[in-house]
Amino acid sequence: MAFLWSLIVGGIIGWLASLIVGKNVPGGIIGNILAGFVGAWLGDLVLGDIGPVIGGFSIVSALLGAIVFVLILSAILRGTRRRA
Repeated sequence: MAFLWSLIVGGIIGWLASLIVGKNVPGGIIGNILAGFVGAWLGDLVLGDIGPVIGGFSIVSALLGAIVFVLILSAILRGTRRRA
């Protein structure tokens, strides 16, 4: 049950990050979940545990990390589209 809860929270974090940035994460729901997990890892690595912890994610640092991840991912994808 904890794994399912972390998937839901990771998806919501990824979705919120894509809304804040204004860029869609490729891959739909799976992309949002991955953005949430990678964002949580980045945020925890850089900022530590900030804010409440829900589903194993420190919400504030995970959201900030996911925002950074979505920005980096959109810049990489934009660069590869220009070369094609």
